[in-house]
Amino acid sequence: MTPDEELWRKRFGIFALMRLSGLIMFLVGMAIIFSDLLRPGGALGLGMVVVGCGLVEALLGPVLLRQRWEKTDSR
Repeated sequence: MTPDEELWRKRFGIFALMRLSGLIMFLVGMAIIFSDLLRPGGALGLGMVVVGCGLVEALLGPVLLRQRWEKTDSR
C-alpha cells in the first residue's frame, strides 16, 4: 500500500469514528431525556446539552476535519 493510500485509510477511519461517536452521544442524550437513566421522569436540561454536543460532533466535526486536512495538504 502506498503512503498516500495509508494516509487516506487513516483519515477515513477518523472520519467514521467522529460520526459514530456523535451518533452515540446523541442517542445517550435522548436516553437521558426520555428514560429514568439519571432521575425519574428524565433529565431534560442535561439531556439537551448532551444531544446538542452529539449533533455538533456528528455534523460539524467531519466538516472541520476536512477543512484542516485541506490546509495540511496544500502546504
